[in-house]
Amino acid sequence: MAEHERPKQSVINDLPSAPDSDQEAYSPERHDVTFNANPNPQMFVIQNDAPLSSGNATGDEESGRAVTLLGDEAYPEGGREAWLVVFGSWCGLVAALGLLNTLGTFQTYLLTHQLSDYNEGTVGWIFSLYTALCFFCGIYIGPLFDKYGPRWLIGPGSIAVVASIMITSICTAYWHFILAFGVLGGIGTSLLFTPSIAAVGHFFRARRGFASGIASTGGGVGGVIFPLMLQILFVRLGWGWSIRILGFLCLGLLVVANLLLKKRLQAPKNVSAHPDFRILGEKPFLLLTIGIFLLEFGLFIPLTYISSYALANGFDEAYAFQLLPILNGASVIGRALPGWWADRIGPFNSNMISIGITIFACYVVWLPFGKTIPGITIFAILFGFSTGNNISITPVCVSRLCDIQQYGRYYATCYTIVSVACLIGIPIAGSIVSASGGEYWPLIVFTGLTQVLSLIAIYAAKVASIGWNPFTIF
Repeated sequence: MAEHERPKQSVINDLPSAPDSDQEAYSPERHDVTFNANPNPQMFVIQNDAPLSSGNATGDEESGRAVTLLGDEAYPEGGREAWLVVFGSWCGLVAALGLLNTLGTFQTYLLTHQLSDYNEGTVGWIFSLYTALCFFCGIYIGPLFDKYGPRWLIGPGSIAVVASIMITSICTAYWHFILAFGVLGGIGTSLLFTPSIAAVGHFFRARRGFASGIASTGGGVGGVIFPLMLQILFVRLGWGWSIRILGFLCLGLLVVANLLLKKRLQAPKNVSAHPDFRILGEKPFLLLTIGIFLLEFGLFIPLTYISSYALANGFDEAYAFQLLPILNGASVIGRALPGWWADRIGPFNSNMISIGITIFACYVVWLPFGKTIPGITIFAILFGFSTGNNISITPVCVSRLCDIQQYGRYYATCYTIVSVACLIGIPIAGSIVSASGGEYWPLIVFTGLTQVLSLIAIYAAKVASIGWNPFTIF
């Protein structure tokens, strides 16, 4: 299109005005920030610490400082091709995030069967390694997506995930699970996760929150279906064939994802496939990364330990396993509806409201009433709803701080840092429970604290971007 051929200016303050067609396509009502009659052009950019010189026409590839314009490209915002990409992303995320949301079922079963001789913290390393690799491998997967698209990523990822599940079905020793599920499964899921999230952004801007939310409901749907299916199959078929049936289900979903996922926008000239941590020098992006780090640190603790918590507090085994599907069922709603709402109030605002609900769920519901059936059930619903929004909207928050053609790089850099939280969060949680003599209240306090600090950091990122007004749409 003609607007894609127009060279971008390297001096931020000299940005040309958009043509009339662009002004119609991107009216103030559809932007992420509310404007007065004389909008300030600085609201469209994330400022660097130092201005770019006029000679750096290729932006961050040569200067080392990313020009994070929010982009003036035209987006389909719908249509058959765009929604087929969303459906392909949904199928990929049912498999990828569905497994991620089933970790609690895996851990609870292994602790009472194959790995009953190990404590919770030790078994937790299997799943923390898996979770960490899901995000850490994005350090290259994001830039590779920007440069080459999803085809050469989701194919190998699909093979790795299905192979991981099939091999896990015959594992018996601790190190078997570490290698088959933790390492191979984590790398494979990473190859699926990043392209599935990033591809949606190539087709939507004004409706990106809603479209990303719809796609990410796949993780919640998988998180409902997989645990309930395994709970039934474990009794009837045992571990081996239960896990293999799960593998065949993922195989079918990933075939669809491979056929439908694609990118639309061309990579910027001279774009590198290598990661660049210098973009952490942008203050809003750095603060957002810290906020997401703390958010994910606490998010996987209830996902992994809610069933173990229920068993430790006298709930029967059937109900303990059903808590995770309840949580993930609420997560489906939390991924879709707040995504639609985020397009109206802004993804940062939507994210912060959801974190506030998470804090309420931890300190007002789980801590005082978690040993009762109504209390733990209400907590699972609130936590699932709020964190479902966080999972679907945090990538949209990242996209607000960069040009969409650099989104894979920003997303991967952020979640590479976040992977450290995923690596240490679950084992630390297990150690807290062990050090407390099996009591879970210190773990609940710790989980809530991570969310309080996350809320502060994400609000600081918003302040660094657009100012102190908490009611500004962003």
